[in-house]
Amino acid sequence: FNVTMKIRNSADAWGAVARGFHWVIAALILAQFVIGSVAEEMKLTPAKLDLFVWHKSIGVTILALAVLRLLWRLANPPPAMPAGTPRWEQRLAALGHWALYALIFVVPISGWLVSDASRVPFKAYFVLPMPDLIETSRSLQEAAEEVHEVLTMTLLVVVIVHITAALRHHFLLHDDVLRRMLTGRHSRD
Repeated sequence: FNVTMKIRNSADAWGAVARGFHWVIAALILAQFVIGSVAEEMKLTPAKLDLFVWHKSIGVTILALAVLRLLWRLANPPPAMPAGTPRWEQRLAALGHWALYALIFVVPISGWLVSDASRVPFKAYFVLPMPDLIETSRSLQEAAEEVHEVLTMTLLVVVIVHITAALRHHFLLHDDVLRRMLTGRHSRD
């Protein structure tokens, strides 16, 4: 039983660090959708406020991981698309990936702006005080809430397209795109 874990990306497979960032951020985004939706539907209670602290804390975590993930990606080019992938599909895939990167930055930042504008005190994970980015303002809060909601829905759509594309590669095209992100292995490994 020989287990070799490749840390860095190779020409045809994702490394362990890139896969780790991918799946941890994906799980946190899923948690954000659930926590945010549940909290929005609750009446104003201490439990709702606590849930929003968790939502904001996870958002800050996603933002920090996004910075690290982007730095890792810049230092570790992604694997090539499967041979024979049409140029239009390669461009669309690149556009989709960069849209995901942009959204995992701007969605948490927009949420942070909502919190700052409302001036509800916020400590990440109930411990770490977060700096204020903007002044208290009801109109800024409302604008930031709208932006946050639109960006969140945009992220949801882009994530669904991303998952659909991965499943298309796996079940229809029968290539290694999904397997490389799940296992870090190419079919020739």
